[in-house]
Amino acid sequence: MNWLPLALLTALCLAGYNFFIKLAAAHLPPAVGAVVLQLVAAGLGAAWLVRLKLLGQPLAVSGKGLGLAALAGLSVGLAEILTFVVFKRGVPASVGTPVIVGGSVLLAALLGLLVLREGLTLAQAGGLGLIVAGIGLLARG
Repeated sequence: MNWLPLALLTALCLAGYNFFIKLAAAHLPPAVGAVVLQLVAAGLGAAWLVRLKLLGQPLAVSGKGLGLAALAGLSVGLAEILTFVVFKRGVPASVGTPVIVGGSVLLAALLGLLVLREGLTLAQAGGLGLIVAGIGLLARG
């Protein structure tokens, strides 16, 4: 299966994530929103895991994988709280979401380059440059 449709579906899910945080931020404290979000996400993950187990899928687990997943969980948990805080301060979704998501894409790409030693084509570098320009324009207001 081509990865692009799956990546676009993931983008749709992340759009919903940011959009619904923006809406919820006006109605509850950031910590409450983050906990509810995490509980729902944990329930969904647990249901998926049970489904895989019932289908007889092998579930190879390593200590390194668990540790890295825990670090990802720490990162997303903090990102969720901070996203609620940003939107609670009245930042429009049309500005806050591109800055947060674009910034995360840029930083993840830089980590891929510097830490994982991944390559980058000229077109990809141009795309990252456009992200930087976009964040700059959005931040200027």
